[in-house]
Amino acid sequence: MRRAAACLLVPALLAVLAGCGSGGISTASEPAPRAVTTATTTVPAVTTPAPKPAPKPRTVSLTVAATGDFLIHSPVWQRAAALAGGRGYDFRPMLRLIRPYIAGADLALCHVEVPMAPGRLTGYPVFNSPPALARSIKWAGYDACDTASNHSLDGGQRGIDATGRSLDRYGIAHTGSARSAAAQRHIVMLRAKGMKVALLAYTAVSNGQIAPHRWSVNRADPRRILADAHRARRAGADAVIVNLHWGDEYVTRPSGAQRALARRLTASRDITTVIGQHVHVVQPIRLTGHKLVVFGEGNLLSNQTPGCCAPGSQDGLLALLRLRVRDGHARVVRVDYVPTWVRHPDFTVMPVGSALRRGLSPRGELRASWNRTVRTVGRTRLYAPWARATP
Repeated sequence: MRRAAACLLVPALLAVLAGCGSGGISTASEPAPRAVTTATTTVPAVTTPAPKPAPKPRTVSLTVAATGDFLIHSPVWQRAAALAGGRGYDFRPMLRLIRPYIAGADLALCHVEVPMAPGRLTGYPVFNSPPALARSIKWAGYDACDTASNHSLDGGQRGIDATGRSLDRYGIAHTGSARSAAAQRHIVMLRAKGMKVALLAYTAVSNGQIAPHRWSVNRADPRRILADAHRARRAGADAVIVNLHWGDEYVTRPSGAQRALARRLTASRDITTVIGQHVHVVQPIRLTGHKLVVFGEGNLLSNQTPGCCAPGSQDGLLALLRLRVRDGHARVVRVDYVPTWVRHPDFTVMPVGSALRRGLSPRGELRASWNRTVRTVGRTRLYAPWARATP
């Protein structure tokens, strides 16, 4: 460009014989006739690079396992003492058959309904279970536990503190009851496959006990839940799972209060799904506000039977939440569930379908449990007994 511009300045100089583009200088003795020249500047073609294709959104699939109540009555911890041979308490044999489902998930959540504190152990109606339960929870493959329930305050603040320490000892995250105001505000953030999943937990029911502090137990105030879910999102959560201790005991149909709270929570973009416990029988899985809600998972481990409580009080379900995370937003695309049943008197938690396939006993009670659970929970394209757990 510079050379072409210079060419316009020298036509009057008769010494220039050739165009500037040649770079030559004339040595002729006679002046050359004046020539009218037109300088042409060639502008190189400008190529606009083709736009890069937008990167494909990253889609990640996660499976989160969630189970019902650890409700440790006296006969249960007495059995654990016998299994430990006089050296503490061992609940692992009770969980060995469901361990593959829990450990095989990307994340696994449990519900500890009763305190775990050193000292005298007690059962119903005011519970205190062995701190060694936390060791078996870790062994089974759980990553985090909810501790908000109507029995959270059975041991007062001391029981809450001891429960937290027991879970901390084995590296199990926990939320729902707290040892301080700061601990209550802490968001439990679990990580799997590069994704962040927040666990929030609250209780809608109590036994009338007075909380030592406002922060001791999370109450199921919808405004508080929505605010916490929003904080979790702002902290980077790709998914927010809300666990609720709610409902009317021994009633398989969700109460009006449960349904209303579920509708309000699932209307929020911040909340991915809601799962629940407390009523000691299985409740349905339903699409609520375009989101899947597991209303009640029944008992995971307890001494309850139809003799004391309800026909389905030995039943439970292990929910396998299939999450799809895309562009930082998750949804539950399906729930596969594994019906469970607590066999007495050894308190083995049995995956019912697998137990029936293997010919384990008692076959008649296992079949009845399967039918109760599937009839209550339902079977659709969005939720159904897991194929691998089907008898």
